[in-house]
Amino acid sequence: MTTPDQARMNASTTALRQLLPSDTVERGGCPFDPPAGLRQRRAQGAVQQLKLANGATAWLILGAEEARAVLGDVRFSSDRLRHPDVTQANTAPPQVESRSDGMFLFMDPPEHTRLRRLLTGQFTVRRMRALESHIRDIAGRHIDAMLAAGTEADLVPAYAMPIPSLVICELLGVDYADRAVFQERTALALNSTTPPEERLRASGELYGFIRELVAAKRTAPGEDLLSGLARDADPPLTDAELVDIALVLLGAGHETTANMLGLSTFLLLENPGQLAALRNDPGLLDNAVEELLRYLSIIQMGVSRVATESITVGETEIPAGSTVIIGTPEVNRDPRLWDDPDQLDVRRDRTSHLAFGHGVHQCLGQQLARVEMKVGLGELFSRLPGLRLAVPAERVPLRDEMLIFGVHSLPVTWA
Repeated sequence: MTTPDQARMNASTTALRQLLPSDTVERGGCPFDPPAGLRQRRAQGAVQQLKLANGATAWLILGAEEARAVLGDVRFSSDRLRHPDVTQANTAPPQVESRSDGMFLFMDPPEHTRLRRLLTGQFTVRRMRALESHIRDIAGRHIDAMLAAGTEADLVPAYAMPIPSLVICELLGVDYADRAVFQERTALALNSTTPPEERLRASGELYGFIRELVAAKRTAPGEDLLSGLARDADPPLTDAELVDIALVLLGAGHETTANMLGLSTFLLLENPGQLAALRNDPGLLDNAVEELLRYLSIIQMGVSRVATESITVGETEIPAGSTVIIGTPEVNRDPRLWDDPDQLDVRRDRTSHLAFGHGVHQCLGQQLARVEMKVGLGELFSRLPGLRLAVPAERVPLRDEMLIFGVHSLPVTWA
């Protein structure tokens, strides 16, 4: 179940990606490189016009400095209700005086600021690092289960998906007895290969599950994130806002990390020299996580803003009302910022990439994602020293049709 406003915003994100030229979204021979069209367009400048399939024109950002300028400027709006993008160009925006939903990813200040401020204290570096031992326990139990089941596994459902799912259960305060149902509905709702009817049903059931969870937190609050928001927010949050916030955190914190764990494992298995360096020096893990985030950039083409007035980015003036699209995979390989940007180097010094975005919408859960990746990859490669692909690399199915890039499955063996 979704509200009309939620449906409209989600549809806009999907529709925009479908309008992009195919060479800007389809991966070529190497699954880890940005689409070829982005690299070819770089020669035309860091800011350039892009013709879309519906005949409309958007502005494409391919430079790191220029992307930061757009993402850091609140005059570039995320609010698709008040500021329609090119997918809604013929639709008059509704006269919205105030938002009653909690979809803060699609809000601008001050509405976004109010909700974001409530959540910031829940995702501090200190608090996320305190979860490290618990995440290590989750990872260890799933490796134990894989070992007990034989010598082969599909790493996506067996390892990459459960880790962030169980962690978000902890944060949201999902009862242990309900976690299997929660995980099942989440996996179906967020899996792009799920048949549309089944996915819709799972999404509705997940929405209902979260709504009941919010009601339970109102009645008997605990020490979890949802209870804190229900109890302490001033002014109080509505049930609808709490449900939306929970769904945003679920999708953003679950889907991205799960795909990063699967895709990072695939990449390292295909780069044995880099993997050997990590195994020989586990102290490289922090740097390696940052390099993997930069190199893979799983947030594909589709992150966009709408200019609310005429704004100059670099040396280019972007007219008011224009849709601006961030080419994140190519932005994170800007040769003006990184030496040999197309080379994976786990020894590379930590760099200020844009894998988590920038500005007021920079990813809230980035510290949690870092811990989950560090622990997840570290445990996997230390516990399974013989880990390798169980199928040829070209047979690994890529998750290329969605905003979040990854793999649908990753068959591995360690015998």
